[in-house]
Amino acid sequence: MQILEILSRWTHVGTAIVIVGGSVFLRFVVMPAAAELPDDEHNAFRERILSRWRKLTGMGIGLFLLSGFYNYLVVAMPAHKGDGLYSALLGVKMILAFVVFFLASALTGRSAKFEPLRQNAAKWLLVTILLAATIVAISGFLKTRVAVTTSSTLLLPAAETHNLNTLQSHKPVYCLPSVNIQT
Repeated sequence: MQILEILSRWTHVGTAIVIVGGSVFLRFVVMPAAAELPDDEHNAFRERILSRWRKLTGMGIGLFLLSGFYNYLVVAMPAHKGDGLYSALLGVKMILAFVVFFLASALTGRSAKFEPLRQNAAKWLLVTILLAATIVAISGFLKTRVAVTTSSTLLLPAAETHNLNTLQSHKPVYCLPSVNIQT
């Protein structure tokens, strides 16, 4: 089971690297370089790039959904049951992810309804990148924050040493980084 969790995590992080990195490359390298082309060459180049990027974006969204829901249902839910802060931040992360999926689909798609977004692609791609960076920041916080279980919810004084073997119930306690916890 652990190998599936590792593969799912690698898939999720690897997809983020490719899709977010590709978006940054498009916004800050390809778009400024293509802007110097004559209009007919620019439009042809843009369509060639979008036809390829559209496929990667679609596959990326699919991989994010599969690995994300697996990570949520199998890994995160059991480990963070009853943890309100974790659940709230994960909810925010999921909502932001769906906004990113929408923007990525609208920017790479062909629907006439979203042509105004594509006409201002530099702005909306930057918004998408900033939202993705926010998702990464939330993910980093959720992955590295310290949660300990104890009989009551309280912050442990930083100067004390606490033995986890004596803490028995299931309410989360958030420790300050300077707390010395002995296992």
